[in-house]
Amino acid sequence: MYLEIVSPEATLFNGEVDSVTVPGVNGEFEMLKDHAPVVSILKEGYVKIAGSIELDEEVEAKFKKSDKGFWLSINSGTIEMKDNRVIVLAD
Repeated sequence: MYLEIVSPEATLFNGEVDSVTVPGVNGEFEMLKDHAPVVSILKEGYVKIAGSIELDEEVEAKFKKSDKGFWLSINSGTIEMKDNRVIVLAD
């Protein structure tokens, strides 16, 4: 599935991923390929992305690397998942 993470300053990531986990207001949830369409508000926490991921040098410092992928700290945001395309508007 295709993921795009956008902040007010820049596009932080866009590319293919295996999964995305986000901090929804009612709890953390994960989306995989062919997930049902969803729109949600996000709270403070981490957007976790897994897969064969390459980050641009300009934004690499904003992400934390783990053995399962990358984590991005956010204060709030929104997410839309539709047709294997995920858009995260992060603050």
